[in-house]
Amino acid sequence: MDILLTHGYFMHEDPHELKVMKPYPPLGIISISAYLKTAGYQVGVFDSTFQTVSEYADLLDRDHPPVVGIYANLLTRSRVVGMSRAAKDRGAIVILGGPEPANYPEEYLHRGADVIVFGEGEAALAELLPALAKHGPHALEHIPGIAYRNEDGRVVRTPSRPMIEDLDSLPDPDREAIDINRYLHTWRVHHGAGSLSLICARGCPYHCTWCSHAVYGHTHRRRSPRRVAQEVESIASRYQPDQLWYADDVFTMHHAWLREYSGELKRRALRIPFECISRADRLNGEVADLLAEMGCHRLWLGSESGSQRILDAMRRGLTVEQVRSMTGALKRRGIQVGMFIMLGYEGESDQDLEATVKLIKQSSPDVFLTTVAYPIRGTEYYDKVADRVMSQGDWQTRTDRDFQVSGGHSRRYYFFATRWMVNSVALQRKKDSGLGVLRLAKAAANTMLGRAGMWLTQDETEGSAHGSRSRARKSVRS
Repeated sequence: MDILLTHGYFMHEDPHELKVMKPYPPLGIISISAYLKTAGYQVGVFDSTFQTVSEYADLLDRDHPPVVGIYANLLTRSRVVGMSRAAKDRGAIVILGGPEPANYPEEYLHRGADVIVFGEGEAALAELLPALAKHGPHALEHIPGIAYRNEDGRVVRTPSRPMIEDLDSLPDPDREAIDINRYLHTWRVHHGAGSLSLICARGCPYHCTWCSHAVYGHTHRRRSPRRVAQEVESIASRYQPDQLWYADDVFTMHHAWLREYSGELKRRALRIPFECISRADRLNGEVADLLAEMGCHRLWLGSESGSQRILDAMRRGLTVEQVRSMTGALKRRGIQVGMFIMLGYEGESDQDLEATVKLIKQSSPDVFLTTVAYPIRGTEYYDKVADRVMSQGDWQTRTDRDFQVSGGHSRRYYFFATRWMVNSVALQRKKDSGLGVLRLAKAAANTMLGRAGMWLTQDETEGSAHGSRSRARKSVRS
């Protein structure tokens, strides 16, 4: 084995996901695995999703990989540091990639990593492996797009590596390297339908202030409709999923591409139900018709706020009316709408929160997920509030989600604000459905309690509580 690829997410350690049970395969590391195998390297993959830390240690002891590559995001910081040290203790060279190490290279290098890869990992690892074998981990100045420690212990960051221009040149992800059937089985047991993920593009060209672009920058590169359709055909033949998740940041970015892709699927007689994410400004009636025809059963919109003032401050580049209009357009075509809502962005007032509640009531998405904004290092939002960012605890055990912004509302305020918002929408839905007086009274009481809590905590300024847009949102279903 030339390299072992893994990631730091262990589902049994995630109480939220153990309730949701909608895991997806780690596309990043299995994409790199496919690329390296095509280049002639011997690659092992440890998919930690359904595994334990002890099983990871057993694999290290059994196979003794000379190099271990670990993907890390802000949810897995502590675990990745521990996995890095375990590999180092057994003599392996450790390479880290993903958005977290890109934002904290010195911190990760200080805690066991030998090399940090910035940006895409395929070509970087293909160039790193022979260099590490020949020169070791301290003489890598000729490798672009990395950080490492030289012989003097100084952190060196090399010039950036160009992004891969032709995504069609990449092989399909190495799904055979992991237990895909376990993902499908988990979905089917808990939801009655097995789902698998794929991507059509890399990157997002928009400039939302709170969003990290640490891996792909502000690029947007698409695979051809033909190549994506070929992958879907292969997935359908090999794994027979009941539905798909297109994991692109903005699935409907290019309308001409979508039309051509729809044609490719038709030619192959493929119509697999799917869900995806998009933006209201990248939708219209024609696109909504096309999505319905292709089998889209749910589309997630990044609404974030019902206040145009806040949307403009976030640099979202869209309007409240676009969100409201396209939610209705999708629902009329039988496509469920999921809506992302972000509370607590810098400068948000009670009036802005009220505008958000109004938008949700008027639009009536099938699901909406709430979170409280937090500043990710490396983003425009972080830079804006950097002089007021507060953090507690050791770096390894906390994450950017734990950042507080001094002068903002307290954690308790946003607890009550979320309670008020959720129950206000629930009350409206109960009214619309004609429920009895007792149920309406209970919903009204919960709404009032949330509002009262906001009033009682409005003067607390111990710092804004910030949870992850990723992925720990509270779900509300009609």
